Amino acid sequence: MKPQSTMIVPSTLALLLSFQLIAAVADTHESFLQCLSLHSENSTSISKVIYTHYNSSYSSVLELTLQNLRFSTPATPKPPVIITPIHLSHIQAAIKCSQKYGMQIRVRSGGHDYEGLSFRTSYNSPFVIIDMINLSSISIDVENKTAWVQVGATLGQLYHRIAEKSPNLAFPAGSCPSVGTGGHISGGGWGILLRKYGLAADNIVDAHMIDVQGRFLDRKSMGEDLFWAIRGGGGASFGVIVAWKIKLVDVPSTVTVFTVRRPWDQIATKLVHRWQHVAHKLPEDLFIMVFLRSLSSGTEGNRTMEAIFQSLFLGGVEKLLPLMQERFPELGLVKEDCNETSWIQSIMIFNGFESGESLDILLQRTNYSDRRAFKAKSDYVREPMPGIALEGIYERLSKVEAEAAQLFFVPYGGKMSEISKSAIPFPHRAGNIYEIGHLVLWAEDGIDASQRHINWIRELYSYMTPYVSKNPRAAYINYRDLDIGTNNKGYTSYKEASVWGKKYFNHNFDRLVHVKTSVDPDNFFRNEQSIPPLSSGKKKRND
Repeated sequence: MKPQSTMIVPSTLALLLSFQLIAAVADTHESFLQCLSLHSENSTSISKVIYTHYNSSYSSVLELTLQNLRFSTPATPKPPVIITPIHLSHIQAAIKCSQKYGMQIRVRSGGHDYEGLSFRTSYNSPFVIIDMINLSSISIDVENKTAWVQVGATLGQLYHRIAEKSPNLAFPAGSCPSVGTGGHISGGGWGILLRKYGLAADNIVDAHMIDVQGRFLDRKSMGEDLFWAIRGGGGASFGVIVAWKIKLVDVPSTVTVFTVRRPWDQIATKLVHRWQHVAHKLPEDLFIMVFLRSLSSGTEGNRTMEAIFQSLFLGGVEKLLPLMQERFPELGLVKEDCNETSWIQSIMIFNGFESGESLDILLQRTNYSDRRAFKAKSDYVREPMPGIALEGIYERLSKVEAEAAQLFFVPYGGKMSEISKSAIPFPHRAGNIYEIGHLVLWAEDGIDASQRHINWIRELYSYMTPYVSKNPRAAYINYRDLDIGTNNKGYTSYKEASVWGKKYFNHNFDRLVHVKTSVDPDNFFRNEQSIPPLSSGKKKRND
């Protein structure tokens, strides 16, 4: 009998401790919700934008703008609370109460963070999502060529609103319409106008944000150092960005778009090789990017590859054709390949929308039928790759894991080479001839399928090492890649964070760390790749 009793006591104790832990978590959760109501200007209004596991709509709100299905699994940590603020006081309350009750914050604009850091954490710590979807107003000032854009607005919504006001104004950001303006701009934000006007972040003239103390700041009150940091340094490290004041740019009434496809053979290899020598030297009105992707050949599962040359020219076809004949005749562009259209219609074409489709499709926040799991990486190229390197890419794209994989080459030069490497935190300027995006998608469920595809892109990335930038091997923060390094769960030193930080920001990383130390010395706004503060004797976090 005695041995049995000694077994019962530890089991009973463990059960009691488990119940106590659950009760403590429940108490904290309830106290956190009460805190939100207490510190919001309107407790009734905030109650309408709080979602917990007990709300029937919790899952739909969580999944609404979740773009990468790799993180839509039962194993992905879920937040106990999602807040979709409609007022600045809701954000301020969330910051204050999260600090009080030891909760981390994730801020989501469009849900496109490639590693899901806008809606998840790998730290096994309680966290809150502030989903900015309701803060999406856009105000266009045609006369002064500016606009205020709240970060919950998508690029598609922004472009649609600009087009309503003027056919000759645009904004130099990405072409994917469901991308949120918050994260996109705070990471730099390249688009098909980058050779003419630079990045989205190069065209920001003011911003509104809430800092760690809950203060509302604009450019004047935040100061030039912080204003510099949030334009390309990743806003989530410094506070909650609420709105951007953007500078609109001129576009002609007629632009020309072409898409030329070439099957992968010796001719296509030579075309891509030639493109490397030409694209970054073309006039800044001409942008030609290249996609490399595999296709099913229709015979016993074999695969082939094609090179796609997609272009925007700020002008008519009669000017484009002689320019191409002079600078890139090898492509063999003819008038029938070209489509004269408006700027806003060029966005539709780049997204593959059908001719005649309503512009209202740009207003959709997500395309559920097109969502899949994916993994991405990025590189920068400073010298043209040899033909043998391109053949090695072809071999890897022919593998079964590459069924839905692609590489895209984005030409730099033009305005990108004119802007200083330290003008904003984004450092990849003169000397880079193009950027590479590596992307693999898959539809299969399960850990094994994910790992196979992730292993494939990691092997491709390793293969590319001799042909891309070095010391550091540069990367683009908006193509977030946790493989290149992560912060610790608790305290992360400057040296440890430099492993990934220098790749994204090069020498600008040091200034970002100093700004972080000044505005958030206790590192409240943190994630797996957030800018760390210098220790400076500050209390080291262990949570």
